[in-house]
Amino acid sequence: MSMKRTNVYADPEDLALIKDASRRRGIPEAEIIREGIHLAAMANRVWDEPLDWPTFDGSGEVVTKDEIRDEVARRTA
Repeated sequence: MSMKRTNVYADPEDLALIKDASRRRGIPEAEIIREGIHLAAMANRVWDEPLDWPTFDGSGEVVTKDEIRDEVARRTA
């Protein structure tokens, strides 16, 4: 994966937390910052199409995991 260099301003307290995490995890500070950038990018992503979540008809009563598994299997078959 190719990367592009950029500059950002950060609070000194945040940088100290990143430095501590870097030491604890044994990874470069830059890797933690890249993880944070990726999480921020994904959290703000706009999808072209809405997600197609399955819906279930029912009485509102609690269902078992077996009932859920069977219904999902029936709808995807």
